[in-house]
Amino acid sequence: MLLQFPHTHTARNGSIVLCGDVGATKTNLALFSIDNDSYQLLKEEQLVSNAYDHIAGLTHDFMQGAPQPNAVCFGVAGPVLKGHAKLSNLKWEIDISEIKTQFPQARVHLINDLEATAYGLAVLDEEDTEVIHPGSPSPEGNAAIIAPGTGLGEAGLYWDGSCFHPFATEGGHADFSARNPDDFNLYRYLQEQYGHVSWERLVCGPGISNIYRYLRDIRKMEEPDWLAQKMLNADMPAVISAHVEQSTLCNTTMQYFVRFLAQESANLVLKLNATGGLFIGGGIAPKITRLLNNNSFYTSYRQSGRLNFLLEKVPVKIILNPKTALLGAAYYAATQ
Repeated sequence: MLLQFPHTHTARNGSIVLCGDVGATKTNLALFSIDNDSYQLLKEEQLVSNAYDHIAGLTHDFMQGAPQPNAVCFGVAGPVLKGHAKLSNLKWEIDISEIKTQFPQARVHLINDLEATAYGLAVLDEEDTEVIHPGSPSPEGNAAIIAPGTGLGEAGLYWDGSCFHPFATEGGHADFSARNPDDFNLYRYLQEQYGHVSWERLVCGPGISNIYRYLRDIRKMEEPDWLAQKMLNADMPAVISAHVEQSTLCNTTMQYFVRFLAQESANLVLKLNATGGLFIGGGIAPKITRLLNNNSFYTSYRQSGRLNFLLEKVPVKIILNPKTALLGAAYYAATQ
């Protein structure tokens, strides 16, 4: 495992667990059988979240012909308060009571998706990560996770001296802070559209699109005709990140994105005193490892004045395994 979790978190052998990573764009569901603390995959499926009106319809379709679980855990993209979640980027609300009604014999849990990602570190190995900065050879202290995807997720792991304890945050919705006049112009551009400008408006997939439009429409950077054609009916952030070598506009967009990701990563590390490590998760980072490894990330990350010495001690790693949140939900279901 990447991080040490409490020894009380021992998987219940023989259990069948249903786990889910419920996001605004897609929902990954899996059914595992637990055998000698290993997770044997029985069934897995990716479903389009907004094709359903609620979680019950989605899980009903997935469970057709499958054995009933002993435990259920869903990690959801939004705050979970008293067993109820309102997803940040999906017109859904999930209440734990409806899941319990569907699975009356199971232990049922509902947690934040970044909390699930944090628990996933208990079942990942070093080969599931890529090191950006090694930091201290024997790091100790709290850890942090930042994960740009459809939105921006952030979580912490409290270090008690021997083990880590994950907890959710909604730090991605904190106010964006400009560092120079151009950043402030970008801020005003987004404020006119959204009112409140959070880090999530910039450090996520739609954030890449926001930066691109600002550079094209306000900074008047050239958008070649071939690029405009590629944008039609396509995943705009994916097109942008795939053409950094062919387009100055795309290249500059991703430079902004990496810089903002680095700045908010440093903010998170400082707020949590995360000397035990920073993990960059989500769906975007594994696809742009080259951009994160060319020193532009680390140079922008290490811009906190008198506290740079602390940031330098922190190991920084990209989480490569796309199923981390799903595995974390399975781990939580199996051990609680």
